[in-house]
Amino acid sequence: MKFIIQRVLDASCKVNGEIVGEIKNNGFCVFIGVTDTDTKEIADKMIRKMIGLRIFADENDKTNLSLNDVNGELLLISQFTLYANCKKGFRPSFDQAGNPKLANELYEYIIDKCRKEIPVVQTGRFGEHMEIAMRNNGPFTIILDSDQLIAPKNN
Repeated sequence: MKFIIQRVLDASCKVNGEIVGEIKNNGFCVFIGVTDTDTKEIADKMIRKMIGLRIFADENDKTNLSLNDVNGELLLISQFTLYANCKKGFRPSFDQAGNPKLANELYEYIIDKCRKEIPVVQTGRFGEHMEIAMRNNGPFTIILDSDQLIAPKNN
């Protein structure tokens, strides 16, 4: 599972010209990619890490505050292209992306879990062509990859 987390001032998602998800305050716009080996347990670890990230500035302008500390909002967007394989040729392969049924189930699971912890959670629409607009705050972008997050330590 991969989360691309962008710290934003605001963000929105349109489908067919209609805004389907929008956050208007500080928060994260999160692009979520799922592969076939992902599970709810992996999603739980990813969500916990994402929500706990201390990447908002405190009174001393140090990145010490989490999403909850700043009453941050979430815009969650499914994005299978996070599993693009560009090793051969110039046309990416998406063989590593999770099958749509599993990916949608885990995406909905992530949304539900986040809504239990964050008051404002907005979404895109799974499987749709989406237009995303955001004002990245920093810029500040974090890549969470479950392969790195839950991998056994070699040291």
